[in-house]
Amino acid sequence: MAQTKVIVIGSGFSGLSAATTLADKGFDVTVLEKNSTPGGRARSFATQGFTFDMGPSWYWMPDVFESYFNRFGKSTADYYDLKRLDPSYTVVFGENDFMDVPASLDEMRILFEQLEKGSAHQLDKFLEQAAYKYEVGMKQLVYKPGRSITEFMSLSLLRDVMRMDIFQSFHQHVRRFFSNEKLIKLMEFPILFLGALPQNTPALYSLMNYADIKLGTWYPMGGMYKIVEGMVKLAEEKGVKLLYEQDVQRIEVKNGVATQLLSSTNVFEADVIVASADYHHVEKELLSKSCQSYSDSYWESRVMAPSSLLFYLGVNKRLQNLKHHNLFFDEDFRPHAHEIYTEPNWPSKPLFYVSAPSVTDPSVAPEGCENLFVLIPVAPGLQDSEAVREKYFNTVMDRLERLTGQDIRSSIIYKRSYAHADFISDYNAFKGNAYGMANTLMQTALLKPSLKSKKVKNLYYTGQLTVPGPGVPPSLISGQVVAKEVEKEFVAPVAVKV
Repeated sequence: MAQTKVIVIGSGFSGLSAATTLADKGFDVTVLEKNSTPGGRARSFATQGFTFDMGPSWYWMPDVFESYFNRFGKSTADYYDLKRLDPSYTVVFGENDFMDVPASLDEMRILFEQLEKGSAHQLDKFLEQAAYKYEVGMKQLVYKPGRSITEFMSLSLLRDVMRMDIFQSFHQHVRRFFSNEKLIKLMEFPILFLGALPQNTPALYSLMNYADIKLGTWYPMGGMYKIVEGMVKLAEEKGVKLLYEQDVQRIEVKNGVATQLLSSTNVFEADVIVASADYHHVEKELLSKSCQSYSDSYWESRVMAPSSLLFYLGVNKRLQNLKHHNLFFDEDFRPHAHEIYTEPNWPSKPLFYVSAPSVTDPSVAPEGCENLFVLIPVAPGLQDSEAVREKYFNTVMDRLERLTGQDIRSSIIYKRSYAHADFISDYNAFKGNAYGMANTLMQTALLKPSLKSKKVKNLYYTGQLTVPGPGVPPSLISGQVVAKEVEKEFVAPVAVKV
């Protein structure tokens, strides 16, 4: 009896996770990737001796990665070498006003106490609650497929949910513990990974602070792409076939069942399809209107996480006053937030982030040089042009040079920008978003786009526009969740060898 054929569209974290999990269960799995290399937004490129991670640069929740590889009898150490960063990152509040965030909890308590008397004790109380939320949230809730309210109906889980502060905003929650503005900014920073304002994000997500402070910030030596390489190697060990430069153009559906995928060069038969590509793109471009689960008005009403204006810079000297991760909070975030979420526009005084992985890892830059990744969060759906990119490059570089006390621009020997148009071109990203759908209260669990099509019986979705949400660890989990749903509904008989 032939194996059940699964086609996975896209080789990002969720696609690789789903493919490997299904192959391990006996399914015949093929991954179709639009681009020439795997990884989706986590791709990498090398030029002039520099190696740039194109997307994710933060390695948080190491337990999620370890758990993923453990499922297959492996460990992260089988594929890459992790290093814990200390300081975890630096927050720049202004000239000569830098805060190094220590890896040690004891040192963190000292830092808090220096800024606000009594806040070390408050931090302990905050983290005690956050630890509980992390345990329940990351071990139970994120693994729920979000297809029925009955998933949440056990008395123990209901009791847990009521303790998770899902109806209180993170903005309110953090101010119950701290009043110092720097501490509040520090505690609200991880929420930005979720793509929404602290005012609109449930206090449940203080679990992100637990991940930050207790579990730490790590880095896979060689770059974040080492994770992708490890996942690809594991997938191939499990029998997954990965085909590149396969831009899927159409999903053929007969009597409510997807039967074929048409790529730019081939036709593929399928018993099951798992779309790790952009959900909106798959619905609107690959399916006929009668097979679409959600209307145009539904998608337009969704709160999207920000897009990003990125710069990859190669500098021919070593730089001062930069750590591996650097957050520039020298401007008021409220106007910037308003220009992202309320009245979308290019920001007047943007906050920004700089990663300098060469501070930790000499392999990503030539000797004596620096590798910089600069990110400005911006609203999705904006008109993107080279002139706009150059304007913001100079805006950010003016501040970066002033705040770090050095000339940088004259030493840049490589420069590449990346923004909305590139996210759309490379990933078919809805409105050029970078992170997916914001984790607001009204876009949580059952209120996200479903991981299974409402119209096509054998079509599933995984990734940042469905459960559990945006981010690398949630994407890893998303692939596992959808694989479990496929396994429950489709048989994967392994052919008997004679």
